[in-house]
Amino acid sequence: MGAQLNDIDQGFEFVASYPELKDLPIIIGESDPEGCAACSEADYPHNAYRNGTMYAAYTAASFARKYDLASEHGVNLLGAVTWGFEFEEQPWYAGFRDMATNGVDKPVLNTFRMFGMMAPTRVTVDQEPLHYDARMIVEGSVREDTDDVNALASKSDGSATVLVWNYHDNDNLEVPATPVKVEVSGFTTDGPALLTHYRIDQEHSNSYTLFKEMGQPQPPTDEQITELEAAGQLDLYTSPEWVDIVDGRVTVEMVLPRQGISLLVLNFE
Repeated sequence: MGAQLNDIDQGFEFVASYPELKDLPIIIGESDPEGCAACSEADYPHNAYRNGTMYAAYTAASFARKYDLASEHGVNLLGAVTWGFEFEEQPWYAGFRDMATNGVDKPVLNTFRMFGMMAPTRVTVDQEPLHYDARMIVEGSVREDTDDVNALASKSDGSATVLVWNYHDNDNLEVPATPVKVEVSGFTTDGPALLTHYRIDQEHSNSYTLFKEMGQPQPPTDEQITELEAAGQLDLYTSPEWVDIVDGRVTVEMVLPRQGISLLVLNFE
């Protein structure tokens, strides 16, 4: 991730150096981990990461840090676009940079679904203790023993949303999950709020896990395709539940595995 954010950081610095350009909206038109969208895992085995949750968690963490870097440089980031494609008549889960394989959604598409469910006004996230921020990742990526666990948060009238990720450049999943406590503050009145918790991990919102459990059939049967299509949708982690706003705040505790993403949606009066 450090390589991509370093390129973006230098681009923002360049734009900010010209007063006549600084306020113009910036759209990053090909904003992805690496360059070869059409390179499959058959030729580049490491590109298999695009099938699973590493790509999903990377997308959550990197898009959030683009906003942090834009704020640091004082430039006007309007948005960033993934340069993903549709590859016709190719093997299933071939490791191309795409959001779906043969019409079945991959985990990364659920990250974009989460983004689309967030409230419109971004709010500040404070992490204690701070393990990584955008500047740290530009300078050293996410290579230390500690995972990058952080969040992107937003609000609107009557709702608050928090996207929490656990990312690491090393896709080794045989590491302990991270306990996370999310405290949402600033509510003007106390009372009940409806919490809806969505999750992407090895068991949720993940058609690739099911594909591997099926033995990676090429091609899957019609019945298997139906199962894969269902597994590719965004899953609830728990049933929606009522929580209490007390002293203007709500606290949610969870355990988040490496390359996992949670979206917390709070709706209140």
